[in-house]
Amino acid sequence: MIEICINPENENFAGENVDMDGDLILKEKQLIHKRVTYVLRKLLLELKSKYGANLNTRIFSNLIRLAKRSKLDAETALNDFIEILTDERFKDHAGAILGSAMAYLVLKQTPRARNQLKRIAKTTWNFSDAEYLEKAWLLLGDIYIKAGKFPSASEMLDKVLLYNKSCTKAYDLYGYIAEKEQNYRDAVKNFEKAWLLTSKLNPVIGYKLAFNNMKAKRYAEAIDVCQIVLNKYPNYPKIRKEIF
Repeated sequence: MIEICINPENENFAGENVDMDGDLILKEKQLIHKRVTYVLRKLLLELKSKYGANLNTRIFSNLIRLAKRSKLDAETALNDFIEILTDERFKDHAGAILGSAMAYLVLKQTPRARNQLKRIAKTTWNFSDAEYLEKAWLLLGDIYIKAGKFPSASEMLDKVLLYNKSCTKAYDLYGYIAEKEQNYRDAVKNFEKAWLLTSKLNPVIGYKLAFNNMKAKRYAEAIDVCQIVLNKYPNYPKIRKEIF
């Protein structure tokens, strides 16, 4: 529950390949973030009262710190994650490794984040670590994309989809790769899968789908998607500026 609240839309944590959403969407997300922070604190207190200060509550506490995206909170979380990982019992703990990588990204230390994530890049999928592994593979894939290493990124995304064929972010990132390679029809296929998985409610993915439909000369399809987005977000800026 806490992990869902920290990242309700399963967005890429680093945000490096996510387009700006426009003032309207940004304000809405800021409001949601304030509400989420309040809910997170209550949930964590309930967990601590029920289970005590165990490893899971310790990791969740640090993830909540990271959700604030401040340097001080990131440094505090990173120090605690490193302390966890120096314990021989938890040296390969997927949650702590992911958390340390997320902290490094907040601190703008991408190479260190990448090195941490590579530690679990080849970890065998298991149910208990499934959420952590998926997020780690997505994050590493995104870092590879930013570095222009598309084959390495695709390897990570393939692993995600092997175990979770409904992962919106994996299709989103695959769409991004195809768009950068100017393979607009493949981009459409991937963004369309992501769009359907969000029940056609995510305006950012809707914009990407419409844009690539336009690039692929599928103008009618592009207009249809734009109309769906604008029905929910009438002033969505990127569609009005770049497509209509």
